[in-house]
Amino acid sequence: MHFGRDYSGTAWIHSLVDCTTMLCAPLGSFIGNRLSCRVAVILGGFLSSIGLVLSSFATSLEYLYLTLGVLTGVGFALCYTPAIAMVGSYFCERKAMAYGIAMSGSGIGTFILAPVVQLLIEQYSWRGALLILGGVVSNLCVCGALLRPITLTEEEEAGGLAPLDSECGYGVKSQATSTLEEPLPISGQGRRCFQSMREYRFLLMPDFLMLAVSFLFLASGCSLPFVYLVPYALDVGVSHHQAAFLMSILGVIDIVGNITFGWLVDRRYLKKYRNVCYMIAVGMEGLCCLFIPLLRTFALLVPFSVLYGYFDGAYVALIPVVTSDIVGTTNLSSALGIVYFLHAIPYLLSPPIGGWLVDTTGTYTATFFLSGFALISSSLVISTVTGIRHCRRTQKHRQNNKDTGPKQETCQTSTQPQVKR
Repeated sequence: MHFGRDYSGTAWIHSLVDCTTMLCAPLGSFIGNRLSCRVAVILGGFLSSIGLVLSSFATSLEYLYLTLGVLTGVGFALCYTPAIAMVGSYFCERKAMAYGIAMSGSGIGTFILAPVVQLLIEQYSWRGALLILGGVVSNLCVCGALLRPITLTEEEEAGGLAPLDSECGYGVKSQATSTLEEPLPISGQGRRCFQSMREYRFLLMPDFLMLAVSFLFLASGCSLPFVYLVPYALDVGVSHHQAAFLMSILGVIDIVGNITFGWLVDRRYLKKYRNVCYMIAVGMEGLCCLFIPLLRTFALLVPFSVLYGYFDGAYVALIPVVTSDIVGTTNLSSALGIVYFLHAIPYLLSPPIGGWLVDTTGTYTATFFLSGFALISSSLVISTVTGIRHCRRTQKHRQNNKDTGPKQETCQTSTQPQVKR
């Protein structure tokens, strides 16, 4: 309204924020690995705060593309991946629940800030609201300062000993000896290259490549219901108030799914089957989308919002867990950067493709079918990965039993502990 532009041109600001955040996720991983997660988050908080403050002085929509879309998106990217990776470093026994609680912050923030931002706009105009949000976002620098660096067991085995925590397998890293806090020597160019190769060696793992394909399908389908649920509800005769309430339900249940599903998966009887739980959550989301064309009243769309929101929160909390199970905790930061990078292009393209299907067919059926089949395909791909890993472990276990069978009695009778030198 202020710049006299249409919805299509204005919507690119939101698309640029999401796309830039995901595209630059590997940059956040790189800075986190080279310097520290603490430095990456502080730098990201500074950039995103500056982007919002500069946006309050915008003179055109193109200006907002650069400041609010690109600069703020880069800042969020530097914060997002390192912060998630730190959760995997600190928690082992209750990792899924820890991720669920951490990821629920996004839903809680959206739920609380939506009315708060509207109030700020009414009181101080959109420029004042952006200026205040810039100050709020600057607190990311404080959050980053509180990220205490640690060293993992895998890093200790590679070189350098640190006090080990017996439960989670990490030691506290002192500021004086931290290898992540200190930059590498300028003369060590070969060492840098070798370290970079080690950090991204998981890209050659068949399991991770299959997981990447699964995430591409997932990102292609998961955003469409969020974009087209309200227009579909209005199209079938639901009132504006009730249609908006469907999104509120979806958002609140998403938070519940983050926390409760993480708690369930951490139970002893489900912990071994976290990949299966993730596969079920994504598959159930896809099935929900396939049934939307049959739901043509508010009373029928409410259960959809509950189920879709719950399973959406469930799989979001398990993405870092599933990734960690495949690449290991040491490579988690780099792997998450690649994983969220894969979300960028589908996030940018799938809503316009869904809109094109609506314009071409005159209904929302094809759009929701596209979402459902993409999510189910993602579930099938991850089930293939899980099946291959299970067969591989079974074969390896049988081979080990065959090789160590004659020595089993000797091993059981030996009580002398091995001393690591």
